[in-house]
Amino acid sequence: MNTKAGPLVSVVTPVYNGGEFFRECIESVLSQTYENFEYIILNNASTDGTLDIAEEYRRRDSRIRVVSNETLLPIIANHNKAFGLISADSKYCKVVSGDDWIYPECLEKMVGVAEENPSVGIVGAYQLSGAKDIWYVRNVGLPYSQTVVSGRDICRAHLLGAQRVLGNPTSVLYRSDLMRNTDEFFPNPTQEADISACLKHLRYADFGFVHQVLAHERIHYQRATTSSLEFNAYVSAEISDCQEYGDWYLTKREREERVGELLDQYYSYLSASAFKFKDKKFWDYHAERLRELGYQFDGRKLSVGIAAKAFDLILNPKETFRMLSGRIRLHYMLRGARATSKGG
Repeated sequence: MNTKAGPLVSVVTPVYNGGEFFRECIESVLSQTYENFEYIILNNASTDGTLDIAEEYRRRDSRIRVVSNETLLPIIANHNKAFGLISADSKYCKVVSGDDWIYPECLEKMVGVAEENPSVGIVGAYQLSGAKDIWYVRNVGLPYSQTVVSGRDICRAHLLGAQRVLGNPTSVLYRSDLMRNTDEFFPNPTQEADISACLKHLRYADFGFVHQVLAHERIHYQRATTSSLEFNAYVSAEISDCQEYGDWYLTKREREERVGELLDQYYSYLSASAFKFKDKKFWDYHAERLRELGYQFDGRKLSVGIAAKAFDLILNPKETFRMLSGRIRLHYMLRGARATSKGG
């Protein structure tokens, strides 16, 4: 592929108070082997040195455009605003979160798959996630020989819990016309709206995949996904996605059974949480989340789950010790991160 004459790619970084890691993010974009891109940085009313760093790099490279919000937007609203800033000439859009980075061949490899397969609307790749001594690879599961998958098949597998290869924004490339066809590419305000976007927009497009690690997600505890981890927002998001998009990919019976399975998982998690000293904020969050999904908080189901978990803990003292020690570790990891968020 001619990396200078290829289609224009809009790289976007919506960022809030990303100063600590922001230079590494920007440098990773500017180090791409693929050269025909514009780089849009949307500063979400940061109060640290984020804007100064962005302006410094803008003066160095004409491909960089910096836009700054006067007031702080919610994280998903800020992403959708960033998508609205991409050039009318761009064919693809690549998000790079402000504390993540992409490897030099990222754009070249992803654009290559998309250009070879015009039916592809979203391209994914393996992502290395971690920091310090904790590392793992995300988005695994597709056979190595499989580069293009039907959008229907990949979304169906995701909703049924059979595959988890629909990655977060830093690990995927979007076709720009999918963004132009809607006012809100990320279709809901939850932290998991990026997955919802894949389910929404792959209805009439295929999914491409590069079997190579092309992105890095920095795992630290000053990020929005920390809140999702602490409150286990993922199960409720899966229920919501199944309700919203299940009719496109599943039979009525499959959809109902899957929602039932996820609700059982949800209450199993809540039952275990009763032994982990969760505060009122935690329980209020989940009661409200269930109401949003169309369910009343089922105290009887929770009580049965708590009793079953208590009996299990009595019979499995090693599990009891593991749970308590895990709770202590999580407490210290999350203690300093409750007021900050990733990506703005």
